[in-house]
Amino acid sequence: MKDVEKTSVERQNSRKRIRRRQRWTNVYGLVVLLLVLTIGITISYTFLFNISEIRVTGESDMYSAEDIVAASGINEGDNLLRLDCKKSANRILDELLYVETAEVKRKFPSSLEISVTRCIPAFNVNYGSGTLLVSKKGKILADNGFITDGLPIIYGLDPSEKNPGKIIASDNKHKNEAFSELIASIVKMGDEKIMTVDMSDEHAIVVKYKNEMIFKMGNWNDVEYKLKLAENVMNQDDVRGKKGYLTMIGTNEIGFRITDGPVIVPGASETTTAAVTDEYGNPIKGERDPKQEALFEEANNKRKTENQTTTSYYSGYTGDQWSDNSGSQWTDNSGSQWTDNSGSQWTDNSGSQWSDNSDNQWSDNNYGSSVSETQWSGDSSSDYGTVTTDNSGYTDNSGVQDAQW
Repeated sequence: MKDVEKTSVERQNSRKRIRRRQRWTNVYGLVVLLLVLTIGITISYTFLFNISEIRVTGESDMYSAEDIVAASGINEGDNLLRLDCKKSANRILDELLYVETAEVKRKFPSSLEISVTRCIPAFNVNYGSGTLLVSKKGKILADNGFITDGLPIIYGLDPSEKNPGKIIASDNKHKNEAFSELIASIVKMGDEKIMTVDMSDEHAIVVKYKNEMIFKMGNWNDVEYKLKLAENVMNQDDVRGKKGYLTMIGTNEIGFRITDGPVIVPGASETTTAAVTDEYGNPIKGERDPKQEALFEEANNKRKTENQTTTSYYSGYTGDQWSDNSGSQWTDNSGSQWTDNSGSQWTDNSGSQWSDNSDNQWSDNNYGSSVSETQWSGDSSSDYGTVTTDNSGYTDNSGVQDAQW
């Protein structure tokens, strides 16, 4: 029994030693691996993958390969692993004004490739007191006091960045998005027909073409699709060669009109009445109607002529009072004066009214103090009474001359 117990103890001790050796073996292996990796990385960042060749590709009319490499800040012998490719590309764009894009690529084990494209002036961006010359990607090439011929003019961006070499930007986030979509779509389509783009309201963008067609695009969603749709409409047989207005209807339809008026629902007849303008050709807004105003002016002139004729014929008229040719005032029998209180009715101080019966005759409405039912009429449709030099010269139709009015 004792021998058996001793054998069991020895076996247990043997297993423990084996497990301890395995643990130490794993630890030694890990240490060795880490040491090898450290040495390998150190060698890679110091002796291996150092640049021995730099190639420059792409297009650049204004800069040599040496200029581009110098602008990147990269030199032969630099380590590829330590290189920040994006930072080097940005340095090229900042240093070289007429480089549009730059890309830096590692070519292991010891080569580097720099690819560039040249800047092509593509847009004029007006900001009120000046104009920025901008590339296809939105890079500012110059801050000019003039517009470069042949390039579209963009209004309403309100750029906050105006320094040459920088990407043009606005404080309005929506306008930035709209501008990026616009120039990208125009460049992609290669559309050279656009003359101006007004994005003062980024939700109501207006594009004017060189053929004097005006496209009311709306917002900047699906810009490329909208521009293609407008081009298709302009090429239709019933629109080609005309000048007018294109307006987005919904999201997939464009209406055409020859005047800047409300868009007609598809299928309805189109009006060709020109917009109402003033004497300088400016559209009239509000409720003014030139034709109605002309009629008013004609009526006013006619009234002035008639008043002058009446005043000349009845030389005794003085404001609201009538007098005979000697300057005496016409009075009723009680000595009261007749005055014009409302322009069409004559009243005495006692309230009696004289009115026009519509047949050019004047009568006393209350038939009171005058000759009963006697009406005063003129010799014509516009002249009342016959002018004489004394108070008894006005007669009624029956020939009575002794009544004074």
